[in-house]
Amino acid sequence: MLVHVVDSGMGNVGSLVSMMHRIGVEAVAARSGSDLAGARRVVLPGVGSFDRGVAGLRTKGLWEALDGLARAGCPVLGICLGMQLMAQGSDEGVQAGFGWLPVRVERMRPGPESSGFRLPHMGWAPVRVERAGVLFEPGAADQRFYFAHSFAIAADDDDPAAVATAEHGRRFVAAFERGNLMGVQFHPEKSHRFGRRLLERFVLGADRA
Repeated sequence: MLVHVVDSGMGNVGSLVSMMHRIGVEAVAARSGSDLAGARRVVLPGVGSFDRGVAGLRTKGLWEALDGLARAGCPVLGICLGMQLMAQGSDEGVQAGFGWLPVRVERMRPGPESSGFRLPHMGWAPVRVERAGVLFEPGAADQRFYFAHSFAIAADDDDPAAVATAEHGRRFVAAFERGNLMGVQFHPEKSHRFGRRLLERFVLGADRA
C-alpha cells in the first residue's frame, strides 16, 4: 500500500512519511496535482492559517486533484489544519473549504466554568473515544494526543461522524469519520504510540469505511 502525503509547504510532511515507513508502509510526498494520480490513500496535513492553507493547495494544483479523489471515494485523512480545510469554512478566514463536511470551524472560546483558558491550545491532552470505527478499535480506552490549534469544530452529541472528542474551554471534535473521509484535530505524528496506532488503522482499515 502506497500512501500519498500532501505537501503544500504547510505541514509536517517529513515526520509523517517517516512514521509511515516505521510502520512498514511506503509513503511519498505529493507536491502537485499530477503526483496524486492513482492515489489509494491520502494524508492531508497542515499547520498555519486557513486561507493560507487554501492558497497553498490551489497554487500547486492540489486542490482540484484532492477534491476529485475524495468525491471518487479515495480514503483521505486530514490532520489539524488539513481536517479544518474539509469543512465549509472557518472563522479564521474568508475562503471556502472543500465543503466535504457540513460544518464550520470556529474559534475556540472558554466555557462557563473554564479557568486558565489560553490560545493556542498546545500540548498533550486526553481524547475521549465516542465510537469505534476505522481510526479507533472497539472498546478503545481514552487516549492522549498532541494538539496545537486555536480553531476547532464544536462537538455535537447528535453527530455520528464525531468518533472522538476533547475539551479545551468547550468540547470539540478531536476526530471524525464520514465515509471515506476522516480527520483528526491533533498531530498523530507527534503522538508516539497512540498516533502510530491510529495511522496504522487508517492505512489498513480505510477500505472498510
